[in-house]
Amino acid sequence: MNEFKAAKDAALCAGIMIKSRIGKLKKVRYKGAINIVTDVDEKAEDMIVKKLRREFPDYGILAEERPEEKKGDCKWIIDPLDGTTNFAHGFPFFAVSIALEKKGEIMMGVVYDPVHDELFSARKGKGAFLNQKRICTSPVKDIKKSLLATGFSYTFKDKKNNNINNFNNFLMAAMAIRRAGAATIDLCYVACGRLDGFWELDLCPWDTAAASLIVKEAGGKVTAFDGEKFDHYGNTALASNGLIHKKMLGILKAK
Repeated sequence: MNEFKAAKDAALCAGIMIKSRIGKLKKVRYKGAINIVTDVDEKAEDMIVKKLRREFPDYGILAEERPEEKKGDCKWIIDPLDGTTNFAHGFPFFAVSIALEKKGEIMMGVVYDPVHDELFSARKGKGAFLNQKRICTSPVKDIKKSLLATGFSYTFKDKKNNNINNFNNFLMAAMAIRRAGAATIDLCYVACGRLDGFWELDLCPWDTAAASLIVKEAGGKVTAFDGEKFDHYGNTALASNGLIHKKMLGILKAK
């Protein structure tokens, strides 16, 4: 089985299981004051890791609910359930994300939204797709006409640089902002033109690795807040259709 098919199959299987557990009793534990993990997160991660390890036993694993395993040139980066808080409340906005990193570069990614049965995918240099149909970013050039999205870290209440000022600035500049609570889907919505831009602080590699490639392969642009090259191990993520990127950078730099 090739890597791309293995990742898609693993994401679909985990997503089907997750969808079957919506609204059912779940075990919840807290990793932080407002950061939760459910038994469904853990089961989904176990399913994905088992499937990928069976096909590619020598590849490393970096997943949200476990320490990094087997560091090497090839590594799976996995978020078994992005939007756990949404899932735990029955709010239908969450996804499974799987990326493949080779020598530090993301080569492919899949994001599966089981509620809407939407599978976003991309391979480096081969375009981005939604359920096998090619997608591209929006044509919006004026930020005043843009629909943006963002999120807030689990520790934002304890930080001075917590994205509140950015939110206020973008609220005044854009048509509207959405804050739905799953960065993987927000990024994929930029890729398919449902959103024109997205920014967020304090994301983790499993939040952005797959979806950032999907945005790029759809014709969009992804950078750090300072405009430098995006690093999925970095602290900031700014994604857009490319047409409003410079304006978004200017707003982020404004104090």
